[in-house]
Amino acid sequence: MTKFARFAPRFAILAGLGAMTAACGGGGFLDRQRPDEFAVQRQAPLVVPPDFNLTPPAPGAPRPSEGTAASQTLEALFGGPQARSSVETSLLERAGTSDPGIRSAVGDAQTATVAKGSVTRDIIAAPEGDGATASAVIPG
Repeated sequence: MTKFARFAPRFAILAGLGAMTAACGGGGFLDRQRPDEFAVQRQAPLVVPPDFNLTPPAPGAPRPSEGTAASQTLEALFGGPQARSSVETSLLERAGTSDPGIRSAVGDAQTATVAKGSVTRDIIAAPEGDGATASAVIPG
């Protein structure tokens, strides 16, 4: 038996596997145009109103509003107003009500404030700018 005769079955199997693998390439019926699955949209189904005796709106009348997009979003996410828990109710009762003019009294010179230190004072006293001269030091 020659060397070639001994390796012939192995060579035939290897050549067959190579030919089958080459057939997996592009082209032919496997390379067709497929629809884009991300471009497909579902259409909302048509709904027949339950009451056929509806009256059309008067000409020029404002359209009945169902709320803003923000309120509809909050309604969808959180389901509308919920009852407060006893802990939340107790906290709000103890907090009381604030002075209606509190925002205008905060900046008053007669308002007593707590000293927060020199760094906070320097930040507050810093001149206003557009940030063009700002710099940052990055260590390393």
